[in-house]
Amino acid sequence: MLQIKGKIVILPGTPDDDNRDYLPESIKGSDIVVNENGNNSQVYPKNLIEYREKIVDDEEDVWCEYVPDSYDPSKKTPLVFSMHGGLMYGWGQAIYTSWTMVAEKEGFIVVFPNAHNRQFWTVEINKEAREAMTKPREDGLYLNPFPDMPEDNRDIKLVFKLLEIMKSKYNIDEGRIYMQGMSMGNLMTHQFARYFGNILAAKAGAGGPTDVSLLYDEDGNVINRAGPLAVFQSRPERNGAPRGRTQRELDINRLNKEYWMKINECDPIPEISIKGENNFAFYRGKHADLVYLDIKNRDHGQTLDDAQMVWDYLFSGTRREPDGTIVHTESNLPRKDDDFAISVAKDCKKAWFKNSVVEMSSPAIKWQKLKYHGLNGGEEVRGEYLCVPLSFLAEVFDAQYLPSEDTLSAAIILKDGRELQFARGSIGCVIDNRIESMLCEALHRNNELHVSFEWFCMRLYDLHVSTYEGVAYATDHYSVLSMNMADLINELLK
Repeated sequence: MLQIKGKIVILPGTPDDDNRDYLPESIKGSDIVVNENGNNSQVYPKNLIEYREKIVDDEEDVWCEYVPDSYDPSKKTPLVFSMHGGLMYGWGQAIYTSWTMVAEKEGFIVVFPNAHNRQFWTVEINKEAREAMTKPREDGLYLNPFPDMPEDNRDIKLVFKLLEIMKSKYNIDEGRIYMQGMSMGNLMTHQFARYFGNILAAKAGAGGPTDVSLLYDEDGNVINRAGPLAVFQSRPERNGAPRGRTQRELDINRLNKEYWMKINECDPIPEISIKGENNFAFYRGKHADLVYLDIKNRDHGQTLDDAQMVWDYLFSGTRREPDGTIVHTESNLPRKDDDFAISVAKDCKKAWFKNSVVEMSSPAIKWQKLKYHGLNGGEEVRGEYLCVPLSFLAEVFDAQYLPSEDTLSAAIILKDGRELQFARGSIGCVIDNRIESMLCEALHRNNELHVSFEWFCMRLYDLHVSTYEGVAYATDHYSVLSMNMADLINELLK
């Protein structure tokens, strides 16, 4: 693992808040910064050098190189390819990410290529999209047709030519070559990984997932030529590719994840960690690891700190040996679960605790607290909560559980000595001989009292609890459960 070599410094920029262009040319070489959800630019880096040369055929290619001040030509140095999104350029990918800042800190080199034709990478597409390619887009552009053989793909040829150039100019560590992409650059990265990932140690991508028909054949077998590869997948919660927060989007994200899980032979049970809005699932693989990240409330694109997370959690501790095996050493940040976390899901009898699936005596119940108005019984929902068996809460918090003989009431003695008492149908409970209201009434199901999971964790243990559509996650630190992570936990508990 690389030792920290430099210091990250964010430079003050000149905001251009009136700009509405996707990637204004005026940014190049300036201190202008443009900010939007998902794309947050930095001041144009001083070491970012643009090159123009015919290196594949008679067409001119353009790329940017970033070499940190700490580069030592006597030492083997990692190399990162960072692939821009559609309608972007390599320099745009450089300023919309933190790859140059992380490179300055860690001492690796980054190359930012331009797609060779109309700012679109030549990527595989499904049958419907291939047919649509015969028609011009509303903006007059066409997608680039993918050749029959991946070796004939000009953008893939460009990557290999640039790799040759990087090796000739710099002392590149061939066991530590990585690729990352955003949106269409993610499609390009994923495509390269499926065919030629055997030259990479790891790959990462943010935004658009790959169409499932390109990953699996009609029998559900994976389509892959290059074999196992360490993978980091970023999926912004509000990605919108495909459009809409639908079950189809959840399924496509899940199947993209499971594609690499099958190739890498990953353990199906991940280590889950939610830090703020970053929802991580770390999968250990027989051949290589997989990091799955869902970012709460983020749109299609990549966050400014995406590069930092990719490097710290995966790239910094991953290399490919000469025999082709992927080796994971200690990364800058450990890929491990939250020290304390509990998760429950609506209608699921199983729960998540101590990074494993455990059994409850009864399923979690999604319960609405209602407020009634007037003699006609009009109602209004004042809150929705997941009610779980008291015996489960007593077990996870190491408390003494004392149900009454008829199970309509129960007492709990917490580890710190606090005494609680509950009764069927009452929103009140007794805590150390004081009456106190809960978020909703106690329910009696399957011969046991159920109380709000959210209330119990927050009121009695000051835990942070976040919920998403019938899934709740409680930890001892700030965390916000996201859409794809809720779906992942739901699948585990089912």
